[in-house]
This record gives sequence, structure tokens and C-alpha cells, in this order.
Amino acid sequence: MNDNAVKIYDTTLRDGTQGEGISFSVTDKLLIAEKLDAFGVDYIEGGFPGSNPRDITFFAEAQKLKLKHAKLAAFGSTRRAGAKADEDPQLRTLLDSGMPVMTLVGKTWDLHVTEIIRTTLEENLAMIEDSVRYLVAQGREVIYDAEHFFDGYRADPDYAIRTLAAAMRGGASNLTLCDTNGGSMVNDFQTIVQQVVAEFGGDKVGVHCHNDCGLGVALSLAGVAAGAGLVQGTANGYGERTGNANLMTIMPSLFLKMGKTAPCAANLGELRELSLYFDELANLRPDTKAPYVGTSAFAHKGGLHANAAQKVKSSYEHIDPALVGNRTRVLVSDMAGRSSVAMKARELGLELDEKGDGMKRLIEELKELEFQGYEFEAADASLKLLIARSLGQTRDYFEVVSYRVMVEHHGADLTAEATVKVKVNGETVHTVAECVGPVGALDKALRQALDGAYPQLREMELRDYKVRILESGLGANSRTRVLIESGDGGEIWGTVGVSDNIINASWEALQDAVNYKLVQTESR
Repeated sequence: MNDNAVKIYDTTLRDGTQGEGISFSVTDKLLIAEKLDAFGVDYIEGGFPGSNPRDITFFAEAQKLKLKHAKLAAFGSTRRAGAKADEDPQLRTLLDSGMPVMTLVGKTWDLHVTEIIRTTLEENLAMIEDSVRYLVAQGREVIYDAEHFFDGYRADPDYAIRTLAAAMRGGASNLTLCDTNGGSMVNDFQTIVQQVVAEFGGDKVGVHCHNDCGLGVALSLAGVAAGAGLVQGTANGYGERTGNANLMTIMPSLFLKMGKTAPCAANLGELRELSLYFDELANLRPDTKAPYVGTSAFAHKGGLHANAAQKVKSSYEHIDPALVGNRTRVLVSDMAGRSSVAMKARELGLELDEKGDGMKRLIEELKELEFQGYEFEAADASLKLLIARSLGQTRDYFEVVSYRVMVEHHGADLTAEATVKVKVNGETVHTVAECVGPVGALDKALRQALDGAYPQLREMELRDYKVRILESGLGANSRTRVLIESGDGGEIWGTVGVSDNIINASWEALQDAVNYKLVQTESR
């Protein structure tokens, strides 16, 4: 085995789904398997065959997949105490799944052997060896997951090693050491892995870590540094309790920092897309601060940082963002200087004279707006409109004459009615619309009023709505900031509004959302 080669084992479809709020349909799981295969991971663990109707159906359908590289694995445990491997129903279910790889979990901590499954230490060794040998004899590759290995090793290192030796005698291709409780510290973990590697060889050793101490990624990397040739983890760190080791952080660290190689290393430029794909199927909002793949991973807010990054990217970026499919972002705030505003304008497709008087006026306006409570970090669309107006590069698509919102509670029903009057191409248009909430009613009425002149607004929808109270000490009179996320199927954009009145703040953000859509359509 190449000393720098490492195998990537994804357990999102099994261990990841044990995380709170994570659930994938059969179709989702099949799509994920194909996506992971295309990315180049080596193993995809599909779940427990026979444990529930969803996994039963998945394994039946998975046999029809035409994967190009990855091997699908079914997960189960060793035979029961006192039983024969060839008569054990769970091992039979594993075989019936049709998967080429069986990942078998067994006990390595004497506490679990005597107190949890309540058998003898020798019988546990026989359970491991018999089970592995039986599955290997049926033509399956077996990966042995040594559950609670690090706890077991600390309690009785000799017995923990004997459990691994039993799996090896049975014919296991890999011994994955599991930090099941997620409680290990890096130095201790690395020392133990080194000792196991010295005993069995790095190509036979893997690591499986949890994030209970916030060290899941660090432990996984330490395990590979200690010689382990396989690393398990989940997409975006999904998993039970605080999650599993995050493969979206592990993989670029292995390939870009540690010089390791794997088939998926060639596809690292698709990593951010892969991360977002999982969040989309899991119906989760992406973690903006996720290392490597988060939208904030290469975002610069301070003017000094932005200026330095503009001159020498590596001055404030530890890698080229494009290597993981990400990009540099400049955040404009009251800390912004000329360089950062100019960089942000270019990012938005606009050119500003960094030394011109217009730049000075724009920065002063930005800082005043930030002082009032506007925030443009999540509202690029509002910022682009502001810069475009300062350059005289946008026009008024409509003029607001008036608007009004009423909320009626009638019996069990709650209805909001919005009335909007605007001038479009010299003509006054007056519309009324209803919705459950006032913002939805305003959005609907405004777009109805503009529909005749701008039918492209039919593509647009309000996707998310956030409210922030800026001066909580003033109670109901507090200043309010509203952030709105809109989309049209091809692009997503954010807009912002600030006012003492939450409806007016929402109206500002809605107007910007509509104007941005019209600007983008016109520019195309």
C-alpha cells in the first residue's frame, strides 16, 4: 500500500442518520450513494439491513445501482453469544442484503462484554472470529468496527488487542478503531493508534471518531498521522449527540495539508457542492462557518484584511478557496475601507474608482447606514443596488404611491390584507392581496401590481424571512432589522430593511428584492 494512500469511508447513511433531525428517504439514500460514488469515496455504509422498512427497501434497490468505484457496505454486529455463525439471523440478513462489504461491530471493552452482553471474555473473542470468518467464507469483504476500542484499551490493553487479533484471524480486511463515546484526547488517541499500527500494519487499521469533545476531525487526522490507512466519517459531521467526524473537513485537510492521496482527491473542487447537496436533502440550513466549505470560510470583513488579500491571497487565506469549490468574499460593514468596498463591488459585477470622490461618499453612506442598523453581510442584493445607484447605473422601475396592511382575526381564521398603489411606466396600478401574514400579503400585492409590466417577477419567491430587534431596551418601540432571502430557481439573493416599524422594514427589503430581480433580468 502507498504510504500516503488513505481510504475514505462514508457512514452518513447509517451513523449520520442517527443524528437529531436527520432523516433521508429511500430515494434520498440512493441519490446520495450515487453522488458519493461520483465524488470518489471508497466505501459507502448504507445502514442496518432488516432493521426497518426504509433500509430493507434501500438495500433491495441499491443492488441495482451501477457504482463505478465505491463499495456499498451493510452494517451489523457479531453473532449472539452461544449461537453458531451460520445460524445467526442477523448475519444471514447481512448476506441477504447483497452488499459486497459487511461492516461488523464487536465488543472490545471488557466492561461491555461482562456487563452489557453478559458473556465471557473468551466467548466474545469466538463471536468476533466466527462471525468474520463466516462472512468472508461467503465471499464478502469484512471491515471490523472495534466498538469502544479506546475505552477498552485503557481498561485492558491486552484484551482489546486480542479482540482485534480475533477479527484478523477471521479474515477482516480492516480493523477500524472506534472512539464510540467521543471522549478521547488527541495525544492519547494517537499513541494508541500507533501501537495498533505497529501490531497489525497501517493498511489494516482505520479510525472512527465522534465529536463529543469537539475533536472529531482532530482525532481522525491524528489517527491517519499515526499510520491508519482508512478514516470513517459523515457528511457535514451529521451524527448522534454532537455528531461524527466531519468528512468535509477531514478530506481537504488530508489532501491539501498532509499530502495524503485517495481517488476522491481529484474531485476536491466539488467539495462545497457536495456539502450543500447533503444539507439540501436533509432539509438543513448550511453551516456558514463550516471550515473549507462554509460561505464565511474565506470571507473578509476588516478593510486591512481585504486590502492584504487583494494583493496577496495567501496573506489571509490558508488555501486557494477554488481548491474546495469555494470563493473569496468581501463583507462590507462600518469597518470597510476603500479597498474592501472596491473589491466587493467587483465581486458584484460593478467597477468603482477606489480613489474617486464617489467612493468617499459611498463609504460615508455605508457607515451611516450601518450605524442606523443596516447590515449587508447577508444582503448582497441591497448592497449591489446601493452601489449601482451611487454610480447612476440603475433606474426606477416603479414608484410607490402608498401601501397599507390590515390583519383580521375572524373566528379561528387569521388573514392579512395588503393594498398597494404604485406608478409603473406612468400608469397608476392599485392592487389588493390576501395572505396568512402581513409580509406575504405585501409581497403578493406588490408583485401583482407589477405583473403586467414585469412578468419575470412570477419566477421569484420569498424563501426566508428573519427579524432582529436592534434596541431591545425600547420594547415594542425598538428599531427592527429585517433580512429577506428571495430566489427564482437560478439565483438566491438577500435584501435588508431597517425601521422603527417592522412592516416598513419588511417593505424596504421587499422593494429591494423586487428591484434586484428586475436589474438582474435587464442586465442579462
